[in-house]
Amino acid sequence: MESPLATPAELAAVEQRIDAWLEQAAAANPLIDAVERSTDDILRWFVRVLGEEKDVWTAWLTLRQRTLQFETYVMPAPEENEAEFYRQLLRRNHKLTGLSFEIGDEDAVFLAGSLPVAAVTEAELDRILGSLWAAVELCFRPALRIGFASRFAE
Repeated sequence: MESPLATPAELAAVEQRIDAWLEQAAAANPLIDAVERSTDDILRWFVRVLGEEKDVWTAWLTLRQRTLQFETYVMPAPEENEAEFYRQLLRRNHKLTGLSFEIGDEDAVFLAGSLPVAAVTEAELDRILGSLWAAVELCFRPALRIGFASRFAE
């Protein structure tokens, strides 16, 4: 079922909620390295996050008329062991809630999800960023070792 269109007032309220949450989260969370806003007509935020398995990655939050879409670039397409690489990510998809691995431009791997505009709360924003962080931390190194195995050979 498709989410209803948000009114301009609802979108403005959600935009302000996201701005305020990001300002507070960036001040309180040392893993948030930087926050930027798009300068074009698209309501989009870029959240630069520090990780352990993947040193730095960026979450993109895009507010549309029906949904808040969120995604991050995980890695390029695998150089080898493609079947095992994608099999691992599909198995991981089964365990994720509200996120999924996807293939994007140039066959790169992304982690993405969406939420109806009406459901965007501070708690959901926390869950989104935390879920992205946990999934990247859990999946990055194993996928890297499969899809780029010869780079790790001794």
